[in-house]
Amino acid sequence: MKAKKSKARPKKAARAETKRFARRDFRHALGQFATGVTIVTARAKDGRRIGLTVNSFTSVSLDPPLVLWCLSRQATDFAAFNTANRFAVNVLSAKQHHLSRQFATTLTDKFTSVDCEDGPEGSPLLKGATAHFICRVAARFDAGDHVIILGEVEEYRWNEGEPLVFHSGRYHVTTRHPDLPD
Repeated sequence: MKAKKSKARPKKAARAETKRFARRDFRHALGQFATGVTIVTARAKDGRRIGLTVNSFTSVSLDPPLVLWCLSRQATDFAAFNTANRFAVNVLSAKQHHLSRQFATTLTDKFTSVDCEDGPEGSPLLKGATAHFICRVAARFDAGDHVIILGEVEEYRWNEGEPLVFHSGRYHVTTRHPDLPD
């Protein structure tokens, strides 16, 4: 069998003091990594419910239980999230793509018509999510145009269900790989 020639286009990383990547092309390359979709929620210091769509969520450690997510400095509620001491990560189910779009907007109240309840410390928990992680902020790290927020998981809940996936700028659902046994 003859090997197929790769159509991948190599991109050389430029030194910071010289050329930069073309932003759009770099985003397309990053979009080749499929992610889950979450909505991170919290209570602002003034008591408002705040939330935004996040796909930069990951587990960090089992002991202690740590997770992280990245907050864009351009986010509408950047200041409120950057000073909140607690937050909740709501892992969206495949049926919640509409919530992902709603929380990705600049609406003043993104919680309009959203079925949720207050979790411990008041962070909103979205009903129908496949998992919730209720966290205390353990640290914040500056990272270019984002802030990395490290959270210690104080409580979690999960449900069986199909997750919402984002790849190449589109929402997807998962399926079992046909070559692998159940």
